[in-house]
Order: sequence, then structure tokens, then C-alpha cells
Amino acid sequence: MSNIRTDLALEAREMYQQNANQESEVPGVEVENAGSKDISVTRVKVTSSEGVEAMGKPMGSYITLEVPRLREKDQDLQEDVCKTLAKEIYNLIKIDKKSNVLVVGLGNWNVTPDALGPKVVSSLMVTRHLLEYIPEQIDEGVRPVCAIAPGVLGLTGIETGEIIRGIVDRVKPDLVIAIDALASRRLDRVSTTIQIADTGINPGSGVGNKRMGLTLQTLGVPVIAIGVPTVVDAATMANDTIDLVIDSMIKQVEQGSAFYETLKNMNRNDKYALIQEVLSPYIGNLMVTPKEVDTVIEDVSKIIANGINIALHEGIELDDVNRYVH
Repeated sequence: MSNIRTDLALEAREMYQQNANQESEVPGVEVENAGSKDISVTRVKVTSSEGVEAMGKPMGSYITLEVPRLREKDQDLQEDVCKTLAKEIYNLIKIDKKSNVLVVGLGNWNVTPDALGPKVVSSLMVTRHLLEYIPEQIDEGVRPVCAIAPGVLGLTGIETGEIIRGIVDRVKPDLVIAIDALASRRLDRVSTTIQIADTGINPGSGVGNKRMGLTLQTLGVPVIAIGVPTVVDAATMANDTIDLVIDSMIKQVEQGSAFYETLKNMNRNDKYALIQEVLSPYIGNLMVTPKEVDTVIEDVSKIIANGINIALHEGIELDDVNRYVH
């Protein structure tokens, strides 16, 4: 696999095909495309060890919603994304209608690009306590849901995975849903893409931090991960920019320059390594995020929260959510 940083299975698949110079499917990987022009849905399923090696991702299902106009604050579109997200989450949930669900909002609420998880938790229908103390006032079909935003190691001094494992041991949920900010290798996917996976998640992996994973193996219960890329690695961005500039120059020059052709024919990993070597002394391991990231996080967190709300609670519509969210 390439060392270009991405958390998206869709991009891992694209990079494998690019590095192999082929358009045929990755071995051990099944792909299904659905959705519409406004909301593209790509379902990638890693089915074998060969696929794991090729993709650098654990075996399981990865569903990606690409919504190019997500930043435009179109309310109708946002509602459509909520419903599409809810449908995809519902299809991954394999638990009883009365089963208890723990939602974990990963990230640092003091850093806007990393505040997606805590923001989602703040807009979530938390119902476990209501069903315990005032069940007669709760609508039929509402599931017991509890939530936690545990912060990050730098704030608490405790590994996030250890906190969650302690809560799981005590609360004994039947399912954990973890939400986290991700990293992409393409600027156009930042804040316009939502990934759902049934393989769990490694907190902090998007920015190069290796932490204890939240998975079936570490927690003892199934874990569904939902993430949105909010940052892109600076070297990756520079790499893509150079590719665009080279393509433009070659089109403008009839024969093309030998220099440009040499750059174009360089292996993508070699270009990335060269750019990283040049940038590192000056900017270190820099991650880039859009300037309007605060409003983007606000909008996307509500979309994800409502998608989870609709998926978990049978018969609940968007108009019903406000009665349970404080």
C-alpha cells in the first residue's frame, strides 16, 4: 500500500488501481455503486486476506457517501443525506430492536476539525435513562441509547480505548457506534464525504497517531465506525496540485517537455516522498482543513446525529428528534 495518508477505503482502492496501472477490481474486494447524482453511494467489501493486503484495511464492509454539494447548506439535500445515511446504518445493524446501543463521539472538542464526534453526541437522541425512569412517556419503537464523548489522551491522560472498554464492561451495550474525524487524500472529499464501516476504528489514525482500536476484538461487541474527512495531509495536497499543473502544462505544449514527462511518469509514492522530504523541515507533519470548517462541522454533525437517530429508533422521523434532544 501507498504511504499517502487516507482513512477512506474508497481511496485505498483507487490508489491500488493507480499503482497497479489497471482499472480491474482489487483482488479480494467487491464493489457496488448506488445512489444518485447528488448522493453517490459506494459499497466496498473486503472479503479475503488478499484484499486486506491490497487495501491495507481489515475485512468488512465500507460504505462511502459522496455529496459534492454538502457544503452549500441546502436543507433539502441535507435531509436526503440524513435519510440515505440512516438507511445504510440500519442495513449494517444486526441487533434486536430493544438492544442497548452506546454511541462514542471521538475527538477533541477544543480543536474544530477534530470536534465532529463530540458535536454528534450533543445532537443525539439519548434515551437509555428515559426508558429506565419514565418509560410510559416514551414513544413506541424508541431504543435505549447512551452516549459519551471521552475526549483525547492529551486532555484526560487516559487512552480513549481504555475509557470506552471500561464503559462497555459496565453498561454492556449490544453495539457501539463510534464517530471520528478522518483524513482524505483529496481536497474535494474533505467535508463532503461520509464513510460507514463495520470494522471498528483506531482513534487518531487519520493524523498519524496510533491508539488502541475500538473493534469487536478489543471491546467484545460489534463496532460501527462513522467518519468524515476534515483534513488532508499537506504533502498529499501538494502532490495532487503538481499532478494538475503537469497535466495542464502538457496540454498547452504540443509535444510536452521532457522534464514534465519525467515528472508525470514518476511513481506517485516517489513524488509524495520527495514532497514530504522538501516540506518537513519547514512545516513538519502539516494537516490542512477548509477555512469554513467550523460551519461545516456544525452542519455535518447534525446530519450524522439525525442519521443515527432515524436508524436506531423505529418510526422516528426528523420532526420527532427535537423532542428528545436537549
